[in-house]
Amino acid sequence: MNRFVQILFSVRLTVTLLALAMVLVFVGTLAQVEQGLYQAQARYFKSFFVYWAPGGGQWRIPVFPGGYLVGTLMILNLIAVGSRRLWPVRGKFGLLLVHAGLILLLLGQLITDMLSVESAMRLSEGETKNYSEDFHASELVVVDTTDPASDQVVSLPERLVRRGGEVAVPTTPFTLVISEAWVHADLLTQEVPGATASAANRGVGVGLWIQGRPPATRMDERNVPAALVEVRAGSERLGTWLVSSMIAQPQAFEHGGRSWQIAMRPQRRYTPFSLTLIECRHDVYPGTQIPKNFSSRVTVSNPKVGEEREVLIWMNNPLRYGGNTYYQFQMAAAAGSSTLQVVRNPGWLTPYIACTLIGVGMLWQFMSHLIVFLKTRRRHA
Repeated sequence: MNRFVQILFSVRLTVTLLALAMVLVFVGTLAQVEQGLYQAQARYFKSFFVYWAPGGGQWRIPVFPGGYLVGTLMILNLIAVGSRRLWPVRGKFGLLLVHAGLILLLLGQLITDMLSVESAMRLSEGETKNYSEDFHASELVVVDTTDPASDQVVSLPERLVRRGGEVAVPTTPFTLVISEAWVHADLLTQEVPGATASAANRGVGVGLWIQGRPPATRMDERNVPAALVEVRAGSERLGTWLVSSMIAQPQAFEHGGRSWQIAMRPQRRYTPFSLTLIECRHDVYPGTQIPKNFSSRVTVSNPKVGEEREVLIWMNNPLRYGGNTYYQFQMAAAAGSSTLQVVRNPGWLTPYIACTLIGVGMLWQFMSHLIVFLKTRRRHA
């Protein structure tokens, strides 16, 4: 234990962690070429270890510290070294503030990476939504649509679908048997080399072909997952469906006197309030096609607090509401639709507070030395 404490208080650990961070940034940046930005960030920076899977198998061996581990050790090392060298505080209050700001900056980045969520809300003029859709993650949903006033949705994360096998659906009488799953796949109406015939006997997947594709790596692409799912109710087999986020409409079936739907779709993030797009505008400078402004005029409706008001969202002027920030993201004004980027970041204030602490600390330290220098100079004048 004493040995661990000595290492934690060592400046050598600081240098080692900085070197590891440099290597991690270099390797992670190069990996973006092959794996894409999202996958590279998840593997190298948003993890405690970088893993190697021999032969692409299920076994994973940690081979290098990940961003979370390096960042956490940096925070602990900075606290330890700072507490030893800056205590007592007399004459070092400015440096103490600088260290506190650096610690908060690292901690805020860790909170942001672990808890922040980005998604998109696409609205047509006159359309109302109380959810946004994740940029990358998908979900398999079983929906009870019997009640015309509301749907009962049970969502299964994509990782369970990839794992395959039997999955019991909570609050429903169903068990899903996932026989095959694809991370990224095209659905075809005719056979091509390398394609697999769909084993679906219910829904729109009957007679289709599935062609697996490498995972998407470009920023303007996303994976289109697909799976063959058999629905069972006890010992009764209701059929096998091909589900894919490429299939726009949920596939319906009946059981036990109730109406059900099954679908693969982008993961939805619901809110207790809704947004209605009133108008979207794409303005250009006169006589040119250079964009001048993208804006969306929306109505925010929150029945829980009895609030309903109009808000204008435009470039660099987002709407912050209910813990979410809505940015103007994409625009198709000719088609009457607008897409808002939705960011939920519990740690969004930490960089501002951290930079303020660092600035005040540097100013305090500089002014204190300046005052001592001026007093000494006056004394010897």
